Amino acid sequence: MTISKEQVQQLSEEFLNDIIAIRRHLHQHPELSFEEYNTSAFIQDQLRQLDIPFTTMANTGVVALVKGDLPGEEVIALRADIDALPIQEVEGRAYGSSNQGVMHACGHDAHTSSLLGVARILHRLKSTFSGTVKLIFQPGEERLPGGASLMIKEGVLHNPEPKSIIGQHVMPFIETGKVGFREGKYMASCDELFMTVRGRGGHGAHPHQNIDPIVITAHIITALQQVVSRMADPRTPTVLSWGKVQANGATNIVPNEVYLEGTFRTFDEKWRAEAHEKMIKMAVGIAESMDAVCDFEVRKGYPFLINDELTTRQARLLAEDYLGKENVVDLDLWPAAEDFSYYSQETDACFYRLGTANTSRGITSAVHTPTFDIDEQSLRTGMGLMAYIALRKLGN
Repeated sequence: MTISKEQVQQLSEEFLNDIIAIRRHLHQHPELSFEEYNTSAFIQDQLRQLDIPFTTMANTGVVALVKGDLPGEEVIALRADIDALPIQEVEGRAYGSSNQGVMHACGHDAHTSSLLGVARILHRLKSTFSGTVKLIFQPGEERLPGGASLMIKEGVLHNPEPKSIIGQHVMPFIETGKVGFREGKYMASCDELFMTVRGRGGHGAHPHQNIDPIVITAHIITALQQVVSRMADPRTPTVLSWGKVQANGATNIVPNEVYLEGTFRTFDEKWRAEAHEKMIKMAVGIAESMDAVCDFEVRKGYPFLINDELTTRQARLLAEDYLGKENVVDLDLWPAAEDFSYYSQETDACFYRLGTANTSRGITSAVHTPTFDIDEQSLRTGMGLMAYIALRKLGN
C-alpha cells in the first residue's frame, strides 16, 4: 500500500496548530548547548504521549524509533538539533524567550517541533507503512565538539543502522512553502583560531623602547589573508575572519600583548590541514622577525558537509512531488558550518533548507540575530515533507 502525499498533507494540516504551540513553548524556554535538560524532558514527554519508544544519548539527546506495522527491515534517520544561542531576543513577542540572554536564534525550535510533528504523522500512519524511522533529537550543535560527534561515538548510527539520514534547517532567505537542495559539497568545515602576540609594552611616546604587539599583529592579520588570496586554490572557497581583537592599552600606552579570536573555513580536508600549518608558520615567523612571540592555536571543528548525490536527488524529487517543482530551489555553497557534517561523513546524508521567510510580514531577519523569527506556517512543510521523504524512501 503506497501512502499518498495527500494523506501526509492532510495530517500536517491537522497537527499544525499543535506543532505551532510546541514551537512557541520551545522558543520561550531556550537552553544553551549541552544544557538542554528541560528541552530534553519536554521531548521525552511528547514521545511518551504517543507511546513511541526512545532512549537518551549524549546526556540530553533523545533517540526515538517509529516502526511500521507492516513487514520491512529498512531504516532511515531524521535529525533535529535542540540547542539555542547566547543572544538576547528583541522585546515585544508574546512567545519571546523567558531565559535572559538565551534565544532560539537559529531555528532549532522549528527543527525540533517539526520532528515532533513527523512523530505524530508516523504514529498515525503506523499501521500502513513498513520499515523504521529513527528520530534523532540532538544536543549541542552550536558548540564544539558538536553533539553530532558525541552521538555518533555513542552509537546513534547503529542498532538499528539507518541506510541514510535526512536533516533540514530553516532558511530565512527562502519564502515559506519552498525548500532548497544542493548535491555534493554544501557547507564548510569550521575551525576556531586563537592567537596571542606578545611584545613589550611601554609609553606610546617612546616606540623605540617597545616591541609593539599592535603593529606586529596588524602585519600578521594582513599577511594571513594571503592564505586565502594567494595560497588557496580558487576552486576551493576559503574564508579567514578575525572577530575578536583585544589590546588593553590606552591612547599613550602600548600593551604587552594582543589577543585574537577568529575562524577558518573551507571545503577540502587536505587543504584545510595545509592551511593550518601555513597560518601558524607565517604568524610565528612574522612575530619572531620583529622580536615578538606568537602563540597560535587551531581548534579543529566540524568537517565540511557533503550531501550524497543519490540520496539528495531522490529527496529533491520527492520534494518536487510533494510541494510542486516550482517550490524547490537550488542552493549555493554555504560557508557556514553545521555539525550535521559528521553524519554526512559517516553515511549517506541529505541536508536541505526549509524556507521560513514571509517578506510581506517582514519575517526576513538572518539567523544568529536578536530579531530572527520564522513564519510558523513553514512548520506545515517542515513536518510534512520530512515525513513524506522518510516514508517514500522506506518504499511506502
